[in-house]
Amino acid sequence: MIVTRFAPSPTGHLHLGHAYSALFAYEAAQKEGGRFLLRIEDIDPVRCRPEFTAAIFEDLRWLGLTWEEPVRQQSKHMHQYAALLFKLRDAGVLYPCFCTRSDVVAEAANAGHAPHEGPDGPLYPGTCRQLSDKEAADKLAEHKTANWRLYVEKALEITGPLTWHDRAKGKIEARPQEFGDVVIARKDVPTSYHLSVTVDDHLQGVTLVTRGEDLFRATDIHCLLQALLGYPTPDYHHHPLMLDAEGKRHAKRDKSVTLRALRESGITVEEIRRKLSFGGS
Repeated sequence: MIVTRFAPSPTGHLHLGHAYSALFAYEAAQKEGGRFLLRIEDIDPVRCRPEFTAAIFEDLRWLGLTWEEPVRQQSKHMHQYAALLFKLRDAGVLYPCFCTRSDVVAEAANAGHAPHEGPDGPLYPGTCRQLSDKEAADKLAEHKTANWRLYVEKALEITGPLTWHDRAKGKIEARPQEFGDVVIARKDVPTSYHLSVTVDDHLQGVTLVTRGEDLFRATDIHCLLQALLGYPTPDYHHHPLMLDAEGKRHAKRDKSVTLRALRESGITVEEIRRKLSFGGS
């Protein structure tokens, strides 16, 4: 049975791009007689707010969507992410990192070039990967906390070459090394987007991950984590992003395209669905 999900972060009000993603996942499940899940990805303790979570439920109900209960909220499952973080640490594929973003930029400048950009932003140069076990332990004792990065090269030595399947583009060869050693857990929370989304899709039995094409290459990292944790790799479909008249992707800061603003302006659900090419409800 097909299982899809819509997994927004409550850091603002949903916009047209979110509506497209939610409707896409919902209708994919409906067409194949499957299940549609809603997940709240609220691991960021600073930016995520409960009023935005409530607004997500309100907007999705207005669109006519229903989902299974209970809704999984990531902030209530930190213990699960922490346990799997320790599993990865025991496998020897993580290392503590004490560098800030400015440290990464400064190191690149000292080397005489701008930081190399990957799909996830500036590539980490591997500074803390060079620390000995004793040096890392001493720094942990000094700083008390650290980011934990995935040692991608070592991880690939364990898993070997990996592939995943996209419904639109077929078989994809994973290239997680293009991301560099990504952060798997942050100083303030025992997880990151890459870890929590991989764990949750597995625990919830998601068989088809539908999301925007801006996350296409991130799937390489998730495929690697799935192999390391012994999870099967689900099917994927990365849909086109919703763009404005100037060709820019919709953003939460653009209040004119939030579902709340559109609803208050008098636009109907049927008009929204037609605008997003889903026809009438």
